[in-house]
Amino acid sequence: MESLKGLGVALVTPFDVDEKIDFEALLKLLKYTATHGVDYWVVMGSTGEAITLSNEEQEEILQFVLKNNPNNLPIVFGLGGSNTAALLTRLQALDLSGVTAILSSSPAYNKPTQQGIIAHFKLLADNSPKPIILYNVPGRTCSNMEASTTLNLASHPNIVGIKEASGDLEQIKEIIEGVPDGFIITSGDDMLTPEITKLGGAGAISVLANALPAEFKQLVTASINKDENTSNHLVSKLQEINDLMYVEGNPTGLKELLSQQGVCSNNVRLPLVSATYNLQKSIKAATTNLRA
Repeated sequence: MESLKGLGVALVTPFDVDEKIDFEALLKLLKYTATHGVDYWVVMGSTGEAITLSNEEQEEILQFVLKNNPNNLPIVFGLGGSNTAALLTRLQALDLSGVTAILSSSPAYNKPTQQGIIAHFKLLADNSPKPIILYNVPGRTCSNMEASTTLNLASHPNIVGIKEASGDLEQIKEIIEGVPDGFIITSGDDMLTPEITKLGGAGAISVLANALPAEFKQLVTASINKDENTSNHLVSKLQEINDLMYVEGNPTGLKELLSQQGVCSNNVRLPLVSATYNLQKSIKAATTNLRA
C-alpha cells in the first residue's frame, strides 16, 4: 500500500445542466489533478455524490477513470453502505480490475455499536477481492469508530488503512501508536493534515485538492517532510477558502470553486443545491485573497 501514501483526491462528479454526468468535464478534472502531482484518485467518495448516483453510474465513472489514467495513478473506489448484506453482494459482483483498494465508510443512519461496526467490516474484508481502507467520518455517519475498534480491525490482513475524519487528534494518536507496521492512517480533514502527519499519518485524501492540487500537494509534501514552517504557512493561506467549501455542504462550495476555475459546472444533484449568490461572491473574494 505504499502507493497510497501522499495526496489522494476525493474526486467530484461533474454534472451538466440536466444533472447528467459530464464526462468531458471529468476528463478535464483528471488531467488537471494529475498534472499537479496528485498521487492517487478516490472515485465515488462522499465528495463524488455517490449517494445520489445509481450503481450503474458509479461503475461507468470508475471505468472512465480507469481508461483515462495516462500517469497510471492508483485508484481507490468508494463503496460503503448501511445494508451489510447488500453491500457484500455488490462487492462480490463488481469488476474491480485496476482498482488498488476499496474505501468503505462506517454504516450511516443505523448507528451500530462498536461490535456491529467490527462485524460489518470483518465480513466485508473476508470477502473482498481488494484491500479495504476504513473511513471514519462521524459528521456524516452519526457514529464514531473508536480507536479500539480501528485497532481491532487493523489486525485483519485485508484491512490496510483508515481515512480518519473524526477530528479527534487524541484518538488518531492512539490509533497510530497501536496499529501494525504498514497500516496506513490518512487524514480525512484537509486542514488537519499537518497535525495528523506529524503524529505518523501518511498524507491526506483531500476535498480541496480537486481545485487546488498544486497548493495541496505542497502542503502534504511539507507535512511529510516535517517542514512545519511551510505547512503552517500553507494551512493559514488555505484556511479561508477551505472553510467556504462546507458552508452550504460538500461538494456545493467545491463545485462553485471549480466552476469559477473553468473546470466543471457548479451543478449538484438534489437534495444538494448549487451555491447561493452570497457563497459565490465569498469564494471569488477568497480566491483573490489566496492569489494575493
